[in-house]
Amino acid sequence: MRAAYMYGPGDVRVVDAPEPRIEQPTDAVLRTIVACVCGSDLHPYHSMKPNTAGRSMGHEMVAVVEEIGADVRTVAPGDVVIVPFVFSCGVCDFCREGLQTSCRVAGLSVPTGAGGAQAQYRRAPFADGTLYRVDVAEDDERMPGLLTLSDVYGTGWHAAVTGGVRAGKDVVVIGDGAVGLLAVLSARQLGAERIVLMGRHRARTDLGRRFGATDVVAERGEDGVAAVRDLTGGGGAHVVVDAVGHLPAYEQALGVVRAGGTVTRVGVPQYSDGPVGRVQFERNVTIAGGVAPVRAYIDALLPGVLDGTVDPGAVFDRELPLDDAAEGYRLMDDRDALKVMLRP
Repeated sequence: MRAAYMYGPGDVRVVDAPEPRIEQPTDAVLRTIVACVCGSDLHPYHSMKPNTAGRSMGHEMVAVVEEIGADVRTVAPGDVVIVPFVFSCGVCDFCREGLQTSCRVAGLSVPTGAGGAQAQYRRAPFADGTLYRVDVAEDDERMPGLLTLSDVYGTGWHAAVTGGVRAGKDVVVIGDGAVGLLAVLSARQLGAERIVLMGRHRARTDLGRRFGATDVVAERGEDGVAAVRDLTGGGGAHVVVDAVGHLPAYEQALGVVRAGGTVTRVGVPQYSDGPVGRVQFERNVTIAGGVAPVRAYIDALLPGVLDGTVDPGAVFDRELPLDDAAEGYRLMDDRDALKVMLRP
């Protein structure tokens, strides 16, 4: 089968790889319908330590079940499934509480050996607890929207939920990537009145306005903070989403959050230490967010995708064949594409 591997900074290749097989009775083997390149994939694209064996890439996909293990009960061969980016057992206490990312037997902390989603086929461990069956055909025109439910839409929703967005709240979203734009959409769905998108790429901020942003601030740093505070009457925003993950974005978030407000971080932090101390304590600022348990949000978000109420799939502005995955990485890294969808 063909699969995308990363061998070092800027070095993505689509190579022939072994086809997956059932290894445990709880496994399924999947055939990819659509996958994509994520903004978080660009972090190793910039800084990965060279590795001659390569690293299997990708974590977002919609697929068809090809084969199931003896203990799998909730999906069958031929089913179309959304594949959340973190595998989970579905039965431990964390899974039952809706925090599948902390699953005791899978989750983020336990290597599964599943391989990446940027491939023709993939093994899915813990199929019953992870895969979400959806009654659509492989060629359904809503496939881009369904693909966002494997990560970026659920992550944007997680930002809004953990930030406490609701009617009457002012929200600032820092970052005009796919997650930031879908955080805007989520904030609108949850009733935010003013939604300020901090971004400087016109095509992206235009999509942000379509998703519900009431204002756009292109300035960064102190100028950006001043602009947001001016828009919010000097006090700052009740909820600030850091959808970037770099320290300057977090520091900017602290600068625009209102006293008593919440900074929610869903951009993967690319720093080990950030300011936590009197700047939060004296102003009663809450720091929230984290890795999104997107499996927990599909029930709430899927109906809007299916009935066309929302169009999260609009974040995909390029589609390429899997064999051109390296070009997809380049396009996103150069900001020539917002988000690239891949089809085997």
